[in-house]
Amino acid sequence: QVQLVEFGGGLVQPGGSLRLSCVASGSIFVGPMSWYRQAPGNQRELVARITRDSSTEYADSAKGRFTISRDNGKIMVILQMNSLKVEDTAVYYCNAAVWGKDYWGQGTQVTVSY
Repeated sequence: QVQLVEFGGGLVQPGGSLRLSCVASGSIFVGPMSWYRQAPGNQRELVARITRDSSTEYADSAKGRFTISRDNGKIMVILQMNSLKVEDTAVYYCNAAVWGKDYWGQGTQVTVSY
């Protein structure tokens, strides 16, 4: 059983930065890892994805502000979020694909507000 644990959410003012981390356990092979987010009343949406060979994909809203990276040895994915906006407020979820099956973290709240 694969487990994902997220760290790093919190409250930040507009223009600030946050760093989210997610560590996977239970499998030594993890395929693509992603960050999704869900704001109240909205569907869960992809923020960024990174493959094992570090190819990346970003939502338009994240391009130029967010950077996704991973450490295959630690089975960790990191989302560095800069120039945060009020509309980035959401619960952020880590996702990992392991042998074709999706696993999710419990979510971490990111609130961007004055």
